[in-house]
Amino acid sequence: MKQNNLAKLLGIALVVAIIATGVFYGLFVNKLSSSTGSGKMVVVAAKAIPVGTVLAETDVQSIPWPVDGTPAGAFESAQQVAGHTVLVPLAQGEPVLAARLASTEKGGGSGVPAGMRAVSVHVTDSNGVLAQLGPGQKVDVQVLITRKIANSEPQLRTILEGVPVLSVNPQPEASSQGSNLPAVTLLTNPADADLLALADSGARVRLALRNPLDKATRPRAAVTLDTILRATGGAESQTH
Repeated sequence: MKQNNLAKLLGIALVVAIIATGVFYGLFVNKLSSSTGSGKMVVVAAKAIPVGTVLAETDVQSIPWPVDGTPAGAFESAQQVAGHTVLVPLAQGEPVLAARLASTEKGGGSGVPAGMRAVSVHVTDSNGVLAQLGPGQKVDVQVLITRKIANSEPQLRTILEGVPVLSVNPQPEASSQGSNLPAVTLLTNPADADLLALADSGARVRLALRNPLDKATRPRAAVTLDTILRATGGAESQTH
């Protein structure tokens, strides 16, 4: 009788052990599956890639990657990175990220397309505009010139129109004029980049926010207080 009871107990223990093992194995496999990416693929360098390399599909490979640990700016297929230029050396197995690549359309982490320039200017009297300003918006650039000559009037001229904004730093920083002003980085062509650099070094720069869809332009004539008063006087005389 005792042997029969012992055999029953051993049988029950064996069944319980099998069930517990199955449950544990199922949980472990599910956890392992989720941690290995659940089908998420990330493009990594198939070999060490130096700076300046124009990527081909054979330079990279896609491997499974944990979903929770996917780095920002990662790609899923080799076709997405083919033709892009490497800005930062990549080690074998290292993820290929957007910030480390450039193309003719995109400047990678810089956001500067080929043939364009990013220029930072210090802006004055534009706090209200800066509060509304962000990357992708467009502005007109105004330059205020005050000459240290007797009887000379301040002049204001719009030198550029519809210039895209790359970034805004509302915190005051030292400018070439010796004052602490907020800085805005603009995207422009090389010739206009020279205009912005000169204006930033020798004049007060203001920004006028415009509708991104507004492509209208106008003659860039200089405006003085005298011309404003004359125009106002002329308008008033026409009303009488």
